Amino acid sequence: MLGRRDALKLSAAGAAGIAVPGVLGARSLRRAFAAGPAAPAFTRPLALPRVLRPVRRTMTTDYYEMAVREAETEILPGVKTRVVAYDGSFPGPTIRALKGRRVVVRQSNDLDMDVSTHLHGGHVSPGDDGHPAFPVAPGDARDYTYPNAQPAATLWYHDHVHHMEAEMVFRGLSGLYVIDDPMEWALGLPNGAYDVPIVMRDIHLDDAGQIVWEMGDFQNRNTILVNGRTQPYFEVAARKYRLRLVNGSNMRFFNLSLSNGGDLTVIGGDGGLLPAPQTVKSVQLSAGERADVVVDFGAYEPGTRIVLTNAFGTDAATREIMRFDVGSPVRDRSRVPDRLGRTLALPDADVTRDVVMDFNPATNEWTMDGRAFDMNRVDIKIKRGQTEIWRVKSDSTHLPVPHNIHLHGTHFEVLDRDGRPPAPHETGPKDTVAVMAGSTVRIKVRYDRYLGRYLYHCHLLDHSAMGMMAQAEIVA
Repeated sequence: MLGRRDALKLSAAGAAGIAVPGVLGARSLRRAFAAGPAAPAFTRPLALPRVLRPVRRTMTTDYYEMAVREAETEILPGVKTRVVAYDGSFPGPTIRALKGRRVVVRQSNDLDMDVSTHLHGGHVSPGDDGHPAFPVAPGDARDYTYPNAQPAATLWYHDHVHHMEAEMVFRGLSGLYVIDDPMEWALGLPNGAYDVPIVMRDIHLDDAGQIVWEMGDFQNRNTILVNGRTQPYFEVAARKYRLRLVNGSNMRFFNLSLSNGGDLTVIGGDGGLLPAPQTVKSVQLSAGERADVVVDFGAYEPGTRIVLTNAFGTDAATREIMRFDVGSPVRDRSRVPDRLGRTLALPDADVTRDVVMDFNPATNEWTMDGRAFDMNRVDIKIKRGQTEIWRVKSDSTHLPVPHNIHLHGTHFEVLDRDGRPPAPHETGPKDTVAVMAGSTVRIKVRYDRYLGRYLYHCHLLDHSAMGMMAQAEIVA
């Protein structure tokens, strides 16, 4: 396993490896990923991440225990692959929380290096946010408290120890965290067995089926996984399903659609339900982004086979993500109402600030506002309750590559991208948004809960591990 000092030495190699001229859209994103050897397609069923059960419950709180350790999993049929995993599961076990009901997770560390777990999209105190300043040392444990005082949403958790977060997530340290809400259940959306997680990511495997880690080696990460397996099939009834799409990759972008041109009804994004459903033909997700979509398989004849495709793929192995096999009709009382969730409705901005993501060729570091991350430095101070507009730019002067930005501890509203309206799936509360090379995305932000330090960074994790990260301190 790569150590921190070794990771820093690979900064230059990682930067050079991602120098893809003109990465501005679908065509160049397809070129960015080299084709790899094809694995057998659609030979195994979709696996569903196991749901973790509380070890104890009180009137107000569910308590969980989870250990970080090495394990083996079967990514390729018949091949045992060594991974680093939460509770031995790849992906990690799903935690299903209830809005307003507290969750406490005791995270123990069975590795020989530090870990630090971040709840991506969670509104939690700085001390429970998985900041790399508060790691869990080998042999130790830490309690993370999650109040779940936020709308129902598809969140995920992953490692966040600086310089190692990219490798640890790549090796398996991530899992789903879903907040449910009885008010959402009352809307009549597909639920239970018809509410299905689809966690996508890419990986680089050697000829023996073992993980190959190299910073910035995105061209060779050409094996696509869905819930930890390559190109699974999923037998669906002829009715509506809610699919929770999660891009758990380190760096890969997905542009997802159905092979038959069918509709995707987007109902949710990073921060929960959209204000209204959005019917689209495709959804683009950068690393760390989520989108909840409803697909009505009742519109198709039994026996129909539909592939979830990725327009940014380069061959069948990277274009054909998974297959849906439509079975017989079943009774379906679910619906998608015309009105769903909330808008952030933030007031007019008090402050406008510029945030620039770039590469420094003199130091071979990825930077935010010209500086690489320093855990002991506060980059900006923000008054609690103050509304701000951030103009986030991906500077393409030195390396014209895409980025995105993720804010810890809050959600934001996407105002526009280069003056154009946001994509349909970006119309609700967000915590991560793509910023393409040379582009500027305006977001409206407010921190209105806790005081203290929160990270903001590129969620192409190879970039954040090499310095494209900063700290905001929320003050009274």
